Amino acid sequence: MENTTPAPAAPPATTAEDKTVAIVAYLTLIGFIVAIILNANKKTKLGAYHLRQVLGLILTRIIGYICLVILMVVLAVVLFFMKSLVILLVPLIYLAFGVFLLVCFIMGLVAAINGQMKPMPVVGPLYDKWFGTAFD
Repeated sequence: MENTTPAPAAPPATTAEDKTVAIVAYLTLIGFIVAIILNANKKTKLGAYHLRQVLGLILTRIIGYICLVILMVVLAVVLFFMKSLVILLVPLIYLAFGVFLLVCFIMGLVAAINGQMKPMPVVGPLYDKWFGTAFD
């Protein structure tokens, strides 16, 4: 007696259109808006996934820089007499945050180019959770 259970279905292959939406989403804010329009015309899982990742990255950038400005003001007030420490500390914090955003952006873009639904490091799983059904 042979086992006649069918083999599991292969994941759907990504098409050029799927990758286009995913890649365009990473190309500036205008690209993000264009990708939303492209995805609205023909919904794809890959495109929707990367739109959610980019939306999270955009919001992280905005909220993160607002928090950094507040931190800078607080540090300037608290460390008023240690201006040299503030002058050194603030640019280092900005640089670290900017490098983090750049790494997330590059890893997301590479995943989009490869047609993978791979989350960005650290924050990607949070974006999946927060924006789970957006753009579907």
